[in-house]
Amino acid sequence: MGKRDIKKLLNDQGPRVLNNNRRARHDYEIVEKFEAGVALRGCEVKSLRDGGGSVAEAYIQPRGSELWIVGWYIPPYTHGSAWVEASDRDRKLLLNRRELNDLIGSVSQKGFTIVPLKVYLTERGLVKMEIGLARGKTRVDRRQDIKERTVKRELEREYKVR
Repeated sequence: MGKRDIKKLLNDQGPRVLNNNRRARHDYEIVEKFEAGVALRGCEVKSLRDGGGSVAEAYIQPRGSELWIVGWYIPPYTHGSAWVEASDRDRKLLLNRRELNDLIGSVSQKGFTIVPLKVYLTERGLVKMEIGLARGKTRVDRRQDIKERTVKRELEREYKVR
């Protein structure tokens, strides 16, 4: 797939989502969202474009004045060279200084964490990650969310019948 094919695909459908972390929205209340670049090496981008990778078990950890994503699995590219990166190595997130300071300061407060929400390709073909500043949900919060969804679904069914 050439550069023009990728641009055409992206222009028709908008950003192409490579990985989605649905579990994060279930377990956490997302307070604020940020877009971060990811420092990738070798054939990791090609592997992601082929549909590989999983952010379900990944988490984001501050180290000094930087943010790192830990546990993000990207399988080795099958058509790559003999030199292959480790599949689950830690990768650096790229944000501007103000966003980094805000996130690191918020994480130091009790109850906040940073979770990866989705990984996608931009129109220029760059890999970006949507991360969220989140607060853990309690069991009661999850039950209430389920209740709201069922009520909404029942109302939609009722309006459809009429």
